[in-house]
Amino acid sequence: MTAVERCQVAIVGAGPVGTVIATLLAQTGIDVVVLEAGEDCAQDLRASTFHPPTLEMLDTIGVTPMLLERGLKAPIYHWRDRHSGETVEFDMAELEDVTRYPFRIQCEQYHLSRALAAGLEKHSNAQMRFAHRLLTFQQDDTGVDLWIETMSGIDRMRCDYLIAADGANSIVRKWLGIEFDGFTYPERFLCLSTEYELADKLSNLAYVNYVSDPDEWLVLLRVPSVWRVLVPTDASLGDDELRSDRIKNGIFDRLVGDGASVQTQHRTLYRVHQRVAKSFMKDRVILAGDAAHLNNPLGGFGMNSGVHDAFNLFEKLEPALKTNKPNGSLALYDRQRRTVTHAFTQAQTIENMAYIKGGADEAHSKRREAMLAIKSDDSRRRAYLMRQAMFESLAQAAAIQ
Repeated sequence: MTAVERCQVAIVGAGPVGTVIATLLAQTGIDVVVLEAGEDCAQDLRASTFHPPTLEMLDTIGVTPMLLERGLKAPIYHWRDRHSGETVEFDMAELEDVTRYPFRIQCEQYHLSRALAAGLEKHSNAQMRFAHRLLTFQQDDTGVDLWIETMSGIDRMRCDYLIAADGANSIVRKWLGIEFDGFTYPERFLCLSTEYELADKLSNLAYVNYVSDPDEWLVLLRVPSVWRVLVPTDASLGDDELRSDRIKNGIFDRLVGDGASVQTQHRTLYRVHQRVAKSFMKDRVILAGDAAHLNNPLGGFGMNSGVHDAFNLFEKLEPALKTNKPNGSLALYDRQRRTVTHAFTQAQTIENMAYIKGGADEAHSKRREAMLAIKSDDSRRRAYLMRQAMFESLAQAAAIQ
């Protein structure tokens, strides 16, 4: 019989969350293995915003300089009224007294996970295993047994702890039987990527723009290679129609006036969820990132909150591993991150959606007035910036014991 391999921590998923927690563990001498079903770190085109506290965290593992070099620095973002053309501008430079990174970095998330995956190869106590798919697991009082599908067969592994960073469809969460409460927005979102320079047609365009409109709201985001245009879709239309030239041309006709001239590099449809797992852990198996919580993309909180999960979990898990004893603070990870997910991330992304979605003209007008009131009041504006930059969520978590 083939010997069962042993490690201290197995991590399922080589996205940003999995590679961050693996790097944190590896740098402190923990024996860690990352299992990824794909052939490499997936080139996910959705997440692209790194908030100030996330940049500060990632600086501790040496990867922020790469993001600064590859990404676009975006201190300013806009809430724009599409009908009137009015722009409400917010400048994160106002937070320079609380962070050395008073800006967002716009950079595709796969640059982070690929850089960290490559960096793990430098650690003799860390392994990246692509094309390794977790099939199932069993845990007992002292560890977790894993069954892993590879190209040549089924491997066995035993670890002290298993971390699920395997995304929205987490097999680990499903095997644990943990409910994933919440809802799914009825409309799907269409993300169009284009090298067409929107700023040539739209005056005073920031790198990050939330465009409010009762009829068709938009998010316009600049990353180094392309503009991304995010729009809601008509639920009655099929996939092929929603990705068609007719739909694309109509969106850009309304945006820049000549949709047929705009070439797109990607046309991606996806559903958007607001869901939170009822528990982020069960004994020696722990959920993080999208495996534990999902939210709409407005505000760029999804990937960032997953990275915050990783750092919070590391603080609790390292002592348990060093002493080889289960640590009560792991339950604190669950309380802190799950509570903040409900109280901050879910609430704020739903509110952000309401602000740009608009609805009836009267509701749209009230939301516009609310944004202008925030902008004009120094204390409210600062509180708003701290909230949108995710400092508030971290303070909320730290206050939970």
